[in-house]
Amino acid sequence: MSGQKASGNVTKDLRRIGARLPAPPGLVLLLVCLGQFMVILDVSVVNVALPSIRNDLGFSASGLQWVVNAYALTFAGFLLLGGRAADLFGRRRLLLAGLALFSLASLLDGIADSQTMLVAARALQGLGGAVLTPATLTILIATYPEGRARARALGIWSGVAAAGGASGALLGGVITQFLTWRWVFFINLPIGIAVLIAASLFVAEGAGNPEGRRHIDLAGAFTVTAGLVAVTWGIVRSQAAGWGSPEVLGAFAAGTVLLAVFVLVEARLARAPLVPLRIFSSRSIAGANLVAFGVGAALFSVWYFQSLYLQGVRGMSPLAAGLTFMPQTLAIAVGSQVSSRLIPRFGARPFLVAGPVLIAAGLLWLAQVSVGPAIWSSVIIPGALLTLGAGLAFPAVTIAATAGVARSEAGLASGVVNTSRQVGGSLGLAGLATLAADHAAALTQVGHSVPMALTGGFGLGFAGGAAIALAAGVSGLLVPGRTRRPDSGRRTRSPEVEEAAA
Repeated sequence: MSGQKASGNVTKDLRRIGARLPAPPGLVLLLVCLGQFMVILDVSVVNVALPSIRNDLGFSASGLQWVVNAYALTFAGFLLLGGRAADLFGRRRLLLAGLALFSLASLLDGIADSQTMLVAARALQGLGGAVLTPATLTILIATYPEGRARARALGIWSGVAAAGGASGALLGGVITQFLTWRWVFFINLPIGIAVLIAASLFVAEGAGNPEGRRHIDLAGAFTVTAGLVAVTWGIVRSQAAGWGSPEVLGAFAAGTVLLAVFVLVEARLARAPLVPLRIFSSRSIAGANLVAFGVGAALFSVWYFQSLYLQGVRGMSPLAAGLTFMPQTLAIAVGSQVSSRLIPRFGARPFLVAGPVLIAAGLLWLAQVSVGPAIWSSVIIPGALLTLGAGLAFPAVTIAATAGVARSEAGLASGVVNTSRQVGGSLGLAGLATLAADHAAALTQVGHSVPMALTGGFGLGFAGGAAIALAAGVSGLLVPGRTRRPDSGRRTRSPEVEEAAA
């Protein structure tokens, strides 16, 4: 009892110390960027390790996708719930809960000894990310007033997140080469624990819902997540069972029904809907979310295909494959810095169009890949071009999707745009990977060697991603060219968002 009492006193002392410690905005920005970096890093760090995971745990070609999609789908499905919870229960509380859950799930990933355990742990990790990500963005928006300072902070946050996605492949290659694939998950533990301790001391708690009503739309969260899983399952299984099989058609039917129920719940039934559909009457929010969806769909498959191509076709080691991604990491950092500095002057729309167009150009270049060309011309340069486009687009997407949103609903806005990106990524990966696998199988049947068939499949996948990226660029034209700063504390016309002047 005395030990428990002492532990309780220590906790109270830490809380009192945290309440007294002044937290400069730069420190808060550093902490939320580290948390977001860890979450986005885990989307891509596993890609270079996929061949090793497949060999160790015996995954099939189609089953291997679930190591990525189990994380991405639960991340996408519960981001909205995480954003709503951050608005209602307090951003600091959700930040700490997300960090703890994400770190625990990372430990379970690392010790997984079966396919089922790894996929389940990845799903739990995605849930932790869904709680953590909107809390980081809500804290950032509450810390910086709208204007140039917030735009730069959002640019840094988006750039760090984008760099986490690009650098994950490099880090994954180094870790897999010199340790084992399990350490791509263990690496999250020291980062998560350090940020958890620092955030508990320096991050102020939000006020939560001022009206005291704490309704959580669980029905919406579970129907959208289950619907997305069913649709993705149908896409992935089509490779083995065929598009017209009862299993695939049943999965599509179940997914469609669940997603329709989600829309009904949000529009009619939920007391506090995860996604008030009226927010999409804002051109800025609607356009930004369409761009986020398309960019996510185009990009998720890039690192997946590149890793399998470099190791499976070109015979590279994990380290050598990871090193080829270094220029992409630098390019995405450059793009995000350029975008975040110029958006206050030119607005978000030019970057919402130019970014996806560069992504499409890079993917079309990658689509020309073959078995024996130089790596520089076939992978590194086009990869850097498309990640430069991603760096230009990501800050613009975040800024356009949260412009004019009241602080009390910042978690909602961040959850919606991140959900769009993750849903696009999951469906894009499933669809493009299935397209690539089907094409590779067809080439094998007509006598092509396995390396040539795989390369042909990857090329078709890259071309499909380019078409999606171009569509995303067109969607960027929906976003108004100029925005008006809303009055402090005033709700916007949607009523969440101030519609920008065209």
